[in-house]
Amino acid sequence: MKNHLLITFVRNPELGMVKTRLAQKIGNANALKVYIDLLEHTHGTMLSTDFQNAVFYSEQIPDRDMWSKDDFLRFAQQGKHLGERMKNAFQTGFGLGFSKIVLIGSDLPSLKTSHLNEAFYRLKSCDAVIGPAQDGGYYLIGMNQLHQEFFNDKSWGTSTVLEQTLNEVSHLKIDFMETLNDIDNFEDLKGLEKFNTLYDDYK
Repeated sequence: MKNHLLITFVRNPELGMVKTRLAQKIGNANALKVYIDLLEHTHGTMLSTDFQNAVFYSEQIPDRDMWSKDDFLRFAQQGKHLGERMKNAFQTGFGLGFSKIVLIGSDLPSLKTSHLNEAFYRLKSCDAVIGPAQDGGYYLIGMNQLHQEFFNDKSWGTSTVLEQTLNEVSHLKIDFMETLNDIDNFEDLKGLEKFNTLYDDYK
């Protein structure tokens, strides 16, 4: 399935530059540790699939990190807002000849290989697939060709992103994945075994 491209968007993991809402409660150092743990989970989950993997960095492309050149195509995100950056990533993938592309976030502790396999499978019978997030956004988007309507400027990072998106793509056949929770705020850590000690220390 090397004609299927699986993309993740990541922030370069630098102190004070990641998970800033979470850092307001637990501090920059702990927020960075949480984010690196989430990156490692995303990395391992992607490597457990048979798709071609790609990582798009928020800033510069590092010389060396966990996203090895042997396993991942590596790019820098391009665009003024999130929608433009996602659109450009899809354009890059389709321009390289991939027939199906799925893009995921990198902060999903409950993401499983089965979610990724299912997303590509669902693209056989729909125009696009969306994985809704509990906060009103989405953690996954996939399509067989570029539908630019998904990426018009919206209130990115708010609870209305998914609603706004669906209003603009109502003419397309959309399939939906299981709703998952990404990690943005302190309360998102609650109930996650890996972060139990950290949550108990700051609650």
